[in-house]
Amino acid sequence: MAKKRPPRRIAVTSAPKADTGVVDAEAGVAATEAEIADLMRRSTRADRPYPTEAMDTPGELPLRGFGRIPVHNVTPEVECGRLPVKAVVDEEFIVTANVFREGHDAVGASAVLVSPRGRRHVTDMVQVEPMGLDIWQARVHAWSPGDWTMHVEAWSDTWGTWHHNAEAKLEAGIDIDLVCAEGRVLLDDAADRAAAASRPDEVEVIGRAAEALDPARSPADLLADVVRDRAVNKAMKVYADRPLTTATLASPLKVERRRALYGSWYEFFPRSQGAHRTESGWVSGTFESSHERLEAAAAMGFDVVYLPPIHPVGRAFRKGPNNTPDAGPDDPGSPWAIGSPDGGHDAVNPELGTLADFDRFVGKAHSLGLEVALDFALQASPDHPWVHSHPEWFTTRVDGTIAFAENPPKKYQDIYPINFDNDPSGIYHEVIRLLEFWIGHGVTIFRVDNPHTKPLNFWAWVMEQMHRDHPEIIFLAEAFTRPEMMQALAKAGFQQGYSYFVWRTEKWELEEYLHEISHDTGHYFHPNFFTNTPDINPVYLNDGNPAGFAIRAILAATMSPSWGMYSGFEICEHTPLPGREEYLDSEKFQYRPRDWSSQPNIIELVTRLNQIRRDHPAFQQLRDATIHRTDHDKVFAFSKRAGDDVVIVVVSLDPDWGAGAHVTFDMAALGLADDQLFDVHDEFTGADATWAREDWVELYPAQPARIMTLRR
Repeated sequence: MAKKRPPRRIAVTSAPKADTGVVDAEAGVAATEAEIADLMRRSTRADRPYPTEAMDTPGELPLRGFGRIPVHNVTPEVECGRLPVKAVVDEEFIVTANVFREGHDAVGASAVLVSPRGRRHVTDMVQVEPMGLDIWQARVHAWSPGDWTMHVEAWSDTWGTWHHNAEAKLEAGIDIDLVCAEGRVLLDDAADRAAAASRPDEVEVIGRAAEALDPARSPADLLADVVRDRAVNKAMKVYADRPLTTATLASPLKVERRRALYGSWYEFFPRSQGAHRTESGWVSGTFESSHERLEAAAAMGFDVVYLPPIHPVGRAFRKGPNNTPDAGPDDPGSPWAIGSPDGGHDAVNPELGTLADFDRFVGKAHSLGLEVALDFALQASPDHPWVHSHPEWFTTRVDGTIAFAENPPKKYQDIYPINFDNDPSGIYHEVIRLLEFWIGHGVTIFRVDNPHTKPLNFWAWVMEQMHRDHPEIIFLAEAFTRPEMMQALAKAGFQQGYSYFVWRTEKWELEEYLHEISHDTGHYFHPNFFTNTPDINPVYLNDGNPAGFAIRAILAATMSPSWGMYSGFEICEHTPLPGREEYLDSEKFQYRPRDWSSQPNIIELVTRLNQIRRDHPAFQQLRDATIHRTDHDKVFAFSKRAGDDVVIVVVSLDPDWGAGAHVTFDMAALGLADDQLFDVHDEFTGADATWAREDWVELYPAQPARIMTLRR
């Protein structure tokens, strides 16, 4: 018969100084993550029964995921904590966990963020309704970029337990001596802790409470002067002892600069800016002639100008207008057919100018407060230097030819896809070289073309290299594909991704999508709501009604902290390629000089939207959005909140007739009582109004939306 081990004493300890880990039951020190992982491995090995002798000791941690104070279901979390949660500097987000314990003693919990330098930022959590579900939450933020961690610490709430018992016993007039004695022990200990923290005001408050806790006094006085005194309870929430502190394992938190979440993007083709016909044919626009378009983008309030590929365009199989296979001598071809005898991905198209001209273009953008985003398309024309120097980077078919891009029955003979499995080391390092090259010329953002057609492990590797060497660089994934792939690209490291917004037009679709991006995926997927692209001419806009353009711009700019538009949208370009969701005479295949003063246009509206976004932090965040009920299927209402800044958006989805609706507000989401009247300010008209929980909003094609700021 095996000899029984003597029971081990369980030490009652204060919160561990370590940033992560749990309290060791015997020594009262923090166990490391490695020790915890080893315990978990030992407890789950198939060749030994559970529990083992080593794990069958009271207080040993963790036992099948249970610490001394259980903490479960911590969110946000990505892939069970293996991949980082995303945030930007000063972005508030909510940490949630289920925290509970045996018996009736009170528990407390804190969300802990640990900076790259090891500084702890502790925010106490509060229990939220329904109380019976043990849900605790805290609103937190990180103040600097870098690789942080976050975890939850639960602890025995000694003051909360005493407070509950003292109130009940004093009201009943029982155990007064014991209540006072126990309370003085907690107060004296807290006073020492406040003194060690150099908080003389709190020391005085706690000291007075200890003196007042005299059993000779009446229970009513004890209740008033100690138990129900706000200053005492506030100080004790901070300085009371927190024994049995139990910490969850740390999850990674990647904190990036604010442009990774918030910004207004404007896309244009430099070759069309200043392009003109002569007797001998077309003359391309240049970087130099595009400075005026930079000034226009800045005047409209945009933060980022995005350029399609600026590299030499191949001649072989060059496409003509509307993607025809018979290009004429003056047709510029698709800029995505990259590479010619003039160079590849590290060269500029001579028709646009020189590399020095590009540097001046970037300098001009920076002087206007604009960042430059460059298209990064990993593909090649048949004329690309890679085809000759690295034929192994492409797929050779059984007939000996190089495979071109195709999506049968569509064929793209002017583009060769790269085969990432033939020479991964060579390709991977060439990609890093190219990114470093353009970063050296002032590019801070890359819009990656079709990343979903390249291996995910490749992108994970690239993003890790960039995060290590250039954490300021932002990558936008141009992936209109299946949800799982779009989300996986975000998890692999892309800061932003294109979205399904362009196809969400009905009220129910917009409601579902806003909830998804803000509540379901907002902790790792940052969408960019483009109203249109060179590839997508939305059906919603095909009739050219300027009210439709206004509606889509308002929705994009207010639903998502990052939004964008492709040039021509502001002057309501809309003529479709027959039977297709594309533009007739697409700029992808020809020059498109424009009259920017043409009518109708929504330039003034776009400018105002970008200013409203800059004025209101609520529009610069993703996760705090609430949908409000309307009684009309063409009226969509939602609010956003950042601290004290609360904005309400009510939009008509009918560009032809407008619509009116009763809007029923979720008053709690606005920070108001159900029966409270509240003042709002119209960001478009400047008018003020007073609204109630249910109010009527009338919208017209000339005024298809109300953007209201809640007045405090």
